[in-house]
Amino acid sequence: MSTTSSFPPHALHDYALLADGERGALIGPDGAVAWLCAPTWHDDAVFASLIGGAGVYAITPRGRWVPGGYYEEGTLIWRSRWITTGGVIECRETLAFPGEANRLVLLRRIVAVDGTAHVRVVLDARADYGRAPQATPHRDDTGVWHLNTGHHRLRWQGAAPATARAEGLTADLVLEPGEHHDLVLECSDSPLPHTLPRAETAWDATEQAWRRGVPPLERTIAPRDARRAYATLRGLTSHGGGMVAAATTSLPERAETGRNYDYRYVWIRDQSYAGQAAAAADAPELLDAAVRFVGERLLADGPRLAPAYTVHGKPVPGQHELDLPGYPGGFSRIGNHVDKQFQLDCFGEALLLFAAAERRGRLDADARKAAELAVGAVGERWREPDAGIWELDPRPWTHSRLSCVAGLRALAGAAPGRPLADTCARLADTLLAAVSATSVHPDGYWQRTPDEPAVDAALLLPALRGALPADDPRTRATLAACRGQLTQDHFIYRFRHDDRPLQEAEGAFLLCGFLMALAEHEQGHEVDAHRWFERNRGACGSSGLYAEEFDIAQRQLRGNLPQAFVHALLLETAARLAEDPDRHGSRRRTRRN
Repeated sequence: MSTTSSFPPHALHDYALLADGERGALIGPDGAVAWLCAPTWHDDAVFASLIGGAGVYAITPRGRWVPGGYYEEGTLIWRSRWITTGGVIECRETLAFPGEANRLVLLRRIVAVDGTAHVRVVLDARADYGRAPQATPHRDDTGVWHLNTGHHRLRWQGAAPATARAEGLTADLVLEPGEHHDLVLECSDSPLPHTLPRAETAWDATEQAWRRGVPPLERTIAPRDARRAYATLRGLTSHGGGMVAAATTSLPERAETGRNYDYRYVWIRDQSYAGQAAAAADAPELLDAAVRFVGERLLADGPRLAPAYTVHGKPVPGQHELDLPGYPGGFSRIGNHVDKQFQLDCFGEALLLFAAAERRGRLDADARKAAELAVGAVGERWREPDAGIWELDPRPWTHSRLSCVAGLRALAGAAPGRPLADTCARLADTLLAAVSATSVHPDGYWQRTPDEPAVDAALLLPALRGALPADDPRTRATLAACRGQLTQDHFIYRFRHDDRPLQEAEGAFLLCGFLMALAEHEQGHEVDAHRWFERNRGACGSSGLYAEEFDIAQRQLRGNLPQAFVHALLLETAARLAEDPDRHGSRRRTRRN
């Protein structure tokens, strides 16, 4: 029997993420690592059973069992937990953190918590999304296994009793009550170092790195969830500062609709959201990473800034299909058509990011130069149609232009004495006047484009960022229109696709649910703000991870996992809701509109 059929995919609700900054793995309730790309995020997968490819690394109890699991506080160290007919088994698992650029170390420690533990271990590594064969494995004199697949080299410690079968290396392990057993897997696309990693040393270093890397975040309304969100964002952020939008590809937003995308790249917008969230939570490491990556891309590309890049700052590869079954309801796809798009709001979000860093004294000379380039790009390109935040057909999207207004005003306000401030203020006034003349609905709210009168939940964001004051009639009318036209049970949809009921077109959009919480908070509606926060905070999987959308009818996660911008907005909302709303509202009411 193949590993693909032995370890079928689960509902997204059931997966946990292991990540070290350079790559990430999804692990299911059966102890199977169903997804892992190496050496980095956008490279081919060596375990791809999530989307129907061969390849898996599983530790599963023998006999009957019920799964569970949890993250150790403030880390991405996961504890798979199984209640069996004979006792309790745990498997403590992590990618050694922080990760190396070209080599991953996956640590798995099996523990017989209560009773004797009987587990089955399977290692079947298949490069190229499961399409490359695994060469005949070799066990050396010390009991360490060596194997190759495609351009990957793997080394596996702790599995000396394993035997080579058609389904890969397999072993049956028995642990007496209280015993533990370590398995250490290395994978690289270059020769592995001669020295073997020691499990105890790698565990200690990883624990210490997570303790140093995740701040307490006690000044938030939900410190535990804020820390988990921060740890997730940190796990998705590479040593070069780039944060991937998600760890996966091809997980459908809606079954059989064709909306399958590859999000294993760095979106400028998403990275800027994460940096602003880190600034709000007073967590400078992720703020600095975002400023560095976005600044470098602007310095390199200026007004031709792409919406997304690889974590190495290279162009996103074009989109094409894999010949795999795909996740149920979807199909397999890698690359992304975003490389062909212009998204104006990226410049506005970059300016908001730089302004947040400037207010905290963390903007260096290179980033200031990048900010000047972003201002120039807005002035040069704001009249062009763009794909917008939802990456649709090029049009004069209202959200894109108002995001630039917000970014220009934020940068002017963060450094009022600098020569650039006057330029920013004048340009912001020009953009706001132009969009006000074309894109205000007769009912007073911002409409999606000059010729599309519908409301869009993304239009909540520019006012939150300071494009307009909190008490501007357009701000309040937009919030009321979103509340009245796009919401259900304290979840919100992005916009109406057509005349169908909202839930039939797509899932509720969790990013926008947190925007609703922030918008109600800005208006001083604290009960409503907290209600929105709690409702959307609860739309996570069993591990606490969030996908892009939440299917209200089926109570399921939809889209790629974990979706970074949802975790960023959870973190920011948890920090903002702990503040006095008048602290920001009164400041914004003094601004020009």
